[in-house]
Amino acid sequence: MPDGKPLSAPQKALLKLGLSRDVDLALHLPLRYEDETRIVTLREARAGEPAQVEGTVTACEIGYRPRRQLVVVLDDGTDTCQLRFFSFYPSHQKAMAVGTRLRARGELRGGLFGWQMVHPVVRPATGALPSALTPVYPTVAALPQAYLRKAIESALVRADLSDTLPPGLAAGLGLDARWGLREAIEFLHHPGTGTSLAMLEDRSHPAWQRLKAEELLAQQLSQLASKRERDALRAPALVPLSGGLRDQLLAALPFGLTGAQQRVGEEIARDLAREHPMHRLLQGDVGSGKTVVAALAAAVCIDAGWQCALMAPTEILAEQHFRKLIGWLEPLLAPRGLSVAWLTGSQKKKERTAMLAQVASGQAALVVGTHAVIQEQVQFSRLGLAIIDEQHRFGVAQRLALRGKIHEPGLEPHLLMMSATPIPRTLAMSYYADLDVSTLDELPPGRTPVLTRVVAESRREEVIERIRAQLAQGRQVYWVCPLIEESEALDLSNATATHQQLSEALPGVRVGLLHSRMPQADKRAVMDGFERGETGVLVSTTVIEVGVDVPNASLMVIEHAERFGLSQLHQLRGRVGRGAAASACVLLYAAGEGGRLGDTAKARLKAMAETHDGFEIARRDLEIRGPGEFLGARQSGAPLLRFADLEQDRPLLERVRAAAPGVLDQHPELARRHVARWLGGKSEYLKA
Repeated sequence: MPDGKPLSAPQKALLKLGLSRDVDLALHLPLRYEDETRIVTLREARAGEPAQVEGTVTACEIGYRPRRQLVVVLDDGTDTCQLRFFSFYPSHQKAMAVGTRLRARGELRGGLFGWQMVHPVVRPATGALPSALTPVYPTVAALPQAYLRKAIESALVRADLSDTLPPGLAAGLGLDARWGLREAIEFLHHPGTGTSLAMLEDRSHPAWQRLKAEELLAQQLSQLASKRERDALRAPALVPLSGGLRDQLLAALPFGLTGAQQRVGEEIARDLAREHPMHRLLQGDVGSGKTVVAALAAAVCIDAGWQCALMAPTEILAEQHFRKLIGWLEPLLAPRGLSVAWLTGSQKKKERTAMLAQVASGQAALVVGTHAVIQEQVQFSRLGLAIIDEQHRFGVAQRLALRGKIHEPGLEPHLLMMSATPIPRTLAMSYYADLDVSTLDELPPGRTPVLTRVVAESRREEVIERIRAQLAQGRQVYWVCPLIEESEALDLSNATATHQQLSEALPGVRVGLLHSRMPQADKRAVMDGFERGETGVLVSTTVIEVGVDVPNASLMVIEHAERFGLSQLHQLRGRVGRGAAASACVLLYAAGEGGRLGDTAKARLKAMAETHDGFEIARRDLEIRGPGEFLGARQSGAPLLRFADLEQDRPLLERVRAAAPGVLDQHPELARRHVARWLGGKSEYLKA
């Protein structure tokens, strides 16, 4: 609170928008502009276009048809225009009394009663017209445009907008030398009247290019600095032993590794053998075999006398990992007196206490679980490697908490993050610039291509007929209902109604139901029945999105597919095609009002029908949603790019990326000031 006084509503709103520093306000750029620089006569005006007219009020009355409204008639000497206000106060009537000269700006409509404007912006016709376009800023309810404009004007005077680009860098990045940071920002707040609105709107104007380059440079410098900081830290050197646990595991596996798995396994083993913390992202399409690569990394860690932790976002996924890892590793660990521990929120107290004791003593060489792994009471004896699956589903604080579980002074655990949502190249160059990325770009043999069909809800009966045919061949089927975040009850009733409908339509077939509200033991029993082949159809909400592996399931029906994100649809489709049988995925959609699908939903369903390549899916997902949503930035806290567009500005990103190491090496103070200006405290998030 300034001077001990409570904050006003607009001041609170400024803070809510993250506008606490002068430079934040200076960088809060207009959404669009209004042209108040000229007056149009009503004789010259065109219907449907925004215009500013000036005239004298000849009538000001309250009308009641079709509802209560204030009707003001303005005469500019060439014609008259009715100004209509459905929301007004006595002060408005006073300000627009007959005989007053006014300027009104809004969209002109023609009609039976001549020209009209509904709720125009009105002000007294005094003083000269402005010489620049009027900015309209992004805002919230408690923050009027007038207050925000005034706050930004004051901030522009006070803000330090001195150049933090080293001499010659602007030219090297292909920027117009006439546009320094201050010139670019002041121009974008108040562009002159001759400026092309199209160049402002598509952000191709040289002033916009300057801001994009500065923003991208701040992001690259921040990530490069945190990578160097991490490289200066120490981690336990985990060197693979010849004939040790890793080699024993490879010999015991019932399948051979793909070339991609071998290559990635070696990349990870090289990282683990160094005395610097590994910070690697293992990305691979659905079914590319990430779990076995993680198991090989865990084996190297355990062989070196350290513990490994694997954390997954859901209990079902954590349990899938646990079962596979126990099957592969426990026979090799038991003779050494070591075990695989399981930690989850739904555990009984007695079982949990026993597991915590095994983790603390070091007997549990591998610990698998959900968020429970990072809770305070979990004390590792010697944590050497942390593996996080579906890392984008965890918040920054959770990732940092797992890394903080090592208790050796001056040491950090190695960190391996896994994702089945491949990262498009532009994202890898920007948001993941401080990560080493390994890619599994080859599927194991035996995976069959999945035929994808987009089907309207009106053909639901045909889809049920298709299910009958699959069941008759001894196959199994998933039917997925959307999870409606605003209402768990609605989500539940939707899944329950579908379960009932399918049970009635498929007499003699066991139809299972799986949803988020069920107790963990019930979920497990339903999944077990499906995995054993006793259940023919599994109706589920998205809890089966990742990790479920039933090779006999050959058909996936996704109800209300238009409500799902693209990467989620791709993950769900990856649950079928795991066996030798031809598999299919049906995207059942319900059109919205007017019988039409929204453009975004249409683009998603089209992408799913056209490609199975996870990387192409990810690229299209980024195109449709933008980086913020793609990264789950609400939980990751990653500072999002406000001005640069990753696809459109890719050439600029590449130039900035190449220049960042030189700036950090040769101009460390300028680099520090540059990052502080653009990211403030947010740069901490990039260290996770």
